[in-house]
Amino acid sequence: MEKLVIIGYGAAGFAAMIKANELGIKPLMVGKGPLGGTCVNVGCVPSKKLLSISHFYRELRKKLQINQFPDFMEAFNEKDEVVRALRKKKYEDIISSYDVKLIQGEARFKDKNSVKVGNEIYEFEKCLIATGSRLNVPQIEGIENVEFWSSEKALSPDVRVESLTIIGGRALALEFSDIYSGLGTEVAIVQRSPRLIPEYDPEFSVTARRILESYGVKVFLNSRNIKVSKKSDRISVSGSFGNIESEKLLLATGRRPNVEIGLENANVVLNEKGGIKVDEELRTTNPNVFAAGDVIGLKMLEPLAGRQGSIAVSNAFTDERKKINYDYVPENIFISPGVAKVGKTSSELLGNMYVKSLKVPIDSLARGYIENEEYGLIKLNVDVRDLKILGIQVISARSEEIINESAVLMNMGATIDDVIDSNHIFPSFSEILRLAALSYYGDINKMSCCV
Repeated sequence: MEKLVIIGYGAAGFAAMIKANELGIKPLMVGKGPLGGTCVNVGCVPSKKLLSISHFYRELRKKLQINQFPDFMEAFNEKDEVVRALRKKKYEDIISSYDVKLIQGEARFKDKNSVKVGNEIYEFEKCLIATGSRLNVPQIEGIENVEFWSSEKALSPDVRVESLTIIGGRALALEFSDIYSGLGTEVAIVQRSPRLIPEYDPEFSVTARRILESYGVKVFLNSRNIKVSKKSDRISVSGSFGNIESEKLLLATGRRPNVEIGLENANVVLNEKGGIKVDEELRTTNPNVFAAGDVIGLKMLEPLAGRQGSIAVSNAFTDERKKINYDYVPENIFISPGVAKVGKTSSELLGNMYVKSLKVPIDSLARGYIENEEYGLIKLNVDVRDLKILGIQVISARSEEIINESAVLMNMGATIDDVIDSNHIFPSFSEILRLAALSYYGDINKMSCCV
């Protein structure tokens, strides 16, 4: 009998393997496809490399006033080199450092205490499901008759793409509109909701739209009666907004958990979002089976998946009973400038009479002036009873670094006074956190830089 079987070898699976070894356990890890799962192969790493190329040339065009775009296919070749290097360095090379039995194949539950891989059956004491997610294809009239891209395919086009239509309006849609417009492709976004990134407060959605439109991206919101069809060598997308024709169609319509592994045989049930139902300790309805990462169907973020994988194994074999406070999990959309948040938005806190929102625009920040930043905003939601920070949203250059600091502050239960009593580098973008905190006590436009 195996002490631990891990199904999946992406972020959650690898973190689980490492934690298992720390506890003196040699796991059996089963997966398919290249090591590292979604993030390093067809997710965070390749998309951020392409975004860095897009941003470099966008800044070049802005500062030098030249119409210079990168070589389209060479950008994707550079991305492939980075993916190969990081997969080798962070997954293929390090796995030999761990005590693990690795099997490439597809695992399915035979019963509540065993899985079948090929012709072999493996009984287990504990099991972790970390099978990730895939594109969610919504019901769109005509979608079955056209060739469309998932985000994975959009990361590896065969030829230069002159025009692209994206259906969706959240992180993936925004990032791919940045990538492709930055490479010289005409891009249009079709969003069914009344605004982009509806999980953010309205002013952030509005600013995100302005940023995309500054790239030349056409944005169609509140779209109804969406239909798709093939017209010669182009794809037509029509609806209440009119008609758009483009070479390629990308569905950025969310992801669905990979749960087709015989869960019913293991007495494991799903939640209302179609992911695996888990308790606060990541235990499924089978007390010997845990789940981590995208397969749960909650926030689908690589660092969160890794943390969940580690915590699940800890809870399976120790009495630590670790939990995750999802309010303290930061998120970032890597357009330029970036959009990020952690904690509760004003929309989520609506009706709470003890909440005060503190907002500071980028033109109040010295670094914003220095870098000629046109778009930027921070918003802190504060409990006026104890001055604790309840949530932070930001649009800024280096937004991912600002929101990292924000998450640490919130995890420590920091107040705005704690932020004010700290020193930030001047000039820096993260200094906007302190400016927002200072705005609770007075008009920052009447304060000098050194306050």
